[in-house]
Amino acid sequence: MRRQFIVYIGVGILSALVDIGTMQALLMLDVDLRIAVTLGFAIGLLFNYLCHERITFRATRSTATLLKFGIVTLMNYALTMICVHLSVQLLDSVLTGKIISLPLVAVNGFLLGRYWIFK
Repeated sequence: MRRQFIVYIGVGILSALVDIGTMQALLMLDVDLRIAVTLGFAIGLLFNYLCHERITFRATRSTATLLKFGIVTLMNYALTMICVHLSVQLLDSVLTGKIISLPLVAVNGFLLGRYWIFK
């Protein structure tokens, strides 16, 4: 499980690089900010799903796994937004909330990925 968690974190880092790299490339091509951010997020998310499916959890793709992955993504987004909201209210800091959310989202995503999405 430890190796799998390390791979999970590595895939997450690579996914973030794909997301940010895509966004930056599109911005340099003068693509609208909203489109660049959205496409970066979507391509990073697709990369994330495919890597977790094939490498981290070695699972078979199905409609159910895609749906479950979407649900966990929304849950992790909500968790992030709750942390950011609380941090803004209590500490007047967006970044602190985002940083606090990262390990929570990582552990939640890994456990739900291992025991629910890709089992």
